[in-house]
Amino acid sequence: MSVPSNDLQHYVRLAPVIPVVTIHDARISIDLAHALLRSGFPVIEITLRTAAALDAINAISKAVPGAVVAAGTVLHRSQIREVADAGAKFIVTPGTPLQLAEALSEADIPAMPGCSTVSEAMVLAQLGFSTLKFFPAAASGGAAWLKSVHGPLPHLTFCPTGGIDLKTAPNYLALPNVPCVGGTWLTPSDALKRGDFVAIERLASEASSLRTATT
Repeated sequence: MSVPSNDLQHYVRLAPVIPVVTIHDARISIDLAHALLRSGFPVIEITLRTAAALDAINAISKAVPGAVVAAGTVLHRSQIREVADAGAKFIVTPGTPLQLAEALSEADIPAMPGCSTVSEAMVLAQLGFSTLKFFPAAASGGAAWLKSVHGPLPHLTFCPTGGIDLKTAPNYLALPNVPCVGGTWLTPSDALKRGDFVAIERLASEASSLRTATT
């Protein structure tokens, strides 16, 4: 297995929140990355939900050396090479069928595979993954689920994503098996459409206090 998991464990501890971003215009990606970086959020997950995603990943990876850009919503094994070639530092999946999990375990780029059940988490752990995405977090049991699984699965850490905002994030970040959360609230779609990076920096600055509040 060639997953450089130490890199991923470092990335998920760089900030309390990984902004999850769906970009429709790659031209804003560099300014967006700079705005988040200035606010203390170097890790950015760009979802593969639009035609602009790969271009955005490529632009950030080349122009913003301080940023750690992740490729999110990876659904197919063919996308692993595409996002690696675009410059992604790691991969995030919403869920992880066995064939995709096996391909990720053999890839030369780290991955944070998604799960929503104990059985799924155990299968991913058997394949060598120790940091998982818990998705959709709020709909799948939230912080209570994560607290419950820490006892039987103490070797795993989770990045819960889905239905989390500034108000609920502290409940997750207070748990020993949660190094960070994922969220879309730092980069709302209307602000992205307007190119309103002042608003995004304001939201990110509010979220930067989460680390202090939970340490």
